[in-house]
Amino acid sequence: MSKLNNEDIELRNKITQRLIDLRESTGLSQSDFAKLHDIDRQQVNRWESFESERGVTIYTIKRFCILLKITLQDFFNDSLFK
Repeated sequence: MSKLNNEDIELRNKITQRLIDLRESTGLSQSDFAKLHDIDRQQVNRWESFESERGVTIYTIKRFCILLKITLQDFFNDSLFK
């Protein structure tokens, strides 16, 4: 896998921050969010990690949106991405 360039890192970090912000907007900790949606807490932690070289996939983002009952458009329709 090739190394991420600065633009890619910036996008990865924006997506990660969006995941964190949306989860926090539910008022749930990572553990509580994971329990509510019957997923592993470590999985939520990986989604929200700024250290991951790969970041999350669009499939993960879509799954996350389904859990929050929002669309992909809602996820990306934020000032972070403009």
